Amino acid sequence: MKYFTIILAFFLFSCEEKKDVLLPKSNVSIVKDVQDHSPIYIFFKTEGKDTIADVNRKNSIISTNWIFNIDKRLPLRLVIPEVIKLQEKKRAEKAHKNEKAENYYSYADSIGKNMAFLPFTKVYYKMQKPSRENFVFYFRKGKEYVLMGNKEIKKSEILQHFYSLKFEKVPNVVFLFDEDMSYEEYIQNKILLQKYVSYNLDKLPVEFIF
Repeated sequence: MKYFTIILAFFLFSCEEKKDVLLPKSNVSIVKDVQDHSPIYIFFKTEGKDTIADVNRKNSIISTNWIFNIDKRLPLRLVIPEVIKLQEKKRAEKAHKNEKAENYYSYADSIGKNMAFLPFTKVYYKMQKPSRENFVFYFRKGKEYVLMGNKEIKKSEILQHFYSLKFEKVPNVVFLFDEDMSYEEYIQNKILLQKYVSYNLDKLPVEFIF
């Protein structure tokens, strides 16, 4: 089946400049519609040989749901620090805080041919390697299998494998994503986790990027 690319166009009328966000693609819609939202854009920008995550949140309103429209070509090492800053700003707001307001990543559903959304309000990111006492699911750039210790496991079987192990004390489970992984690959992994580990996602609010 042929895949299509949704390009989200954003116009900066103040400077008459047009910028595009190339959205990630998947074949399923986690959330199809978000009401009362504000857009946040993180553009792919180059300056010489350097790649830059160019953020625009001029139209974001604290009390609304935030939709993060992020270019799929950007690596996580550039995307996540910007996401952290925006999350912290929203969480710190007191005067106009709305406890029901969520944060979503946008992407393109290549089957339904529509924009779709992935919630991540409860996620706290850390730009570091997890400590050794944690049990780590390591998602590597460009790899089809998740590394658990020294063993490679199919992404659809990570929970079954974890529960098949015997521990003297059940460890904390954390997700580790390669910082050089593209944002598109990250979103595709997150959607797989939503499918195969959905029951436990709210209990795993910390993600490590390293």
